Amino acid sequence: MLIPLERIIPDEGSSFKVIYHDVLPEVFLWNYHYHPEIELVFVFDGIGRRHVGNHVSFYEGGDLVLIGSNLPHSGFGYGALGRHEEIVLQFKKELIQDTVEFEKVNRMLKNAQFGVAFSPETKKALAEDFREMRSLPSFERYLALINILQKLAQQTDFQLLNNALFQQSIFSKDQNRVLRIFEFVEKNYTEVINTQSVADLSNLTLPAFCNYFKKNFGVSFTDFLNEYRINQACRQLTEGKSVSDVAFLCGFNSLSYFSRTFNQFKSISPSEFQNKVYEKKERKK
Repeated sequence: MLIPLERIIPDEGSSFKVIYHDVLPEVFLWNYHYHPEIELVFVFDGIGRRHVGNHVSFYEGGDLVLIGSNLPHSGFGYGALGRHEEIVLQFKKELIQDTVEFEKVNRMLKNAQFGVAFSPETKKALAEDFREMRSLPSFERYLALINILQKLAQQTDFQLLNNALFQQSIFSKDQNRVLRIFEFVEKNYTEVINTQSVADLSNLTLPAFCNYFKKNFGVSFTDFLNEYRINQACRQLTEGKSVSDVAFLCGFNSLSYFSRTFNQFKSISPSEFQNKVYEKKERKK
């Protein structure tokens, strides 16, 4: 199975595309794809999954990620909790001149080949810049894009999501295997999952599977599974279910282990997280 190429058509009267979503996450599919255009994704709030290249992780409180040309990725709304609001900017590298004025921007765009996740502080500072993109005329929108890229290029607090350049020819051979692993976790995270069973599913020995997963995704399979379960737990806690019920519904056979694992990934207890959600809902009324 090959990674599908997505064709990007610029907005009418513009040299790049602006996409706005404000929908329930159920409309998003696991649509792993690539395109020659560089992509800048701004998720305004919420919890969800980012999958860029070989990197899989979860964001909380929204996200701001720069994705390089032809770097495969999936939609950030897939598996998100609650309503998903995002703006996506897609533009060709040729839009940015190779001049001294754009030196820092071009350096940042080279880093984009690894995928770049910016800090929450940067995201907060640029929120209004992204919101304004929707209502600007074509020329002003172009200037706004340049301004956003220039601001991002000044930042030093960011994370490269992949350790090495993505090699599509190698990963394409493994895509069926990766998809089987993801689908297995999504369907079975509520049950006891033995790593050996996932290794068997991947047609690898247990040591080979552990090395394969760590090398390709940067974390152990156990940590990936626990983080997936904790993010599903967040969704269920926002629905008003009790902490003890959520723990067992998400595959944890010990309430104390669930609480420790939740705190490990979220730096907050499950009950504190649930209280914060309730407080946020009350403020919105």
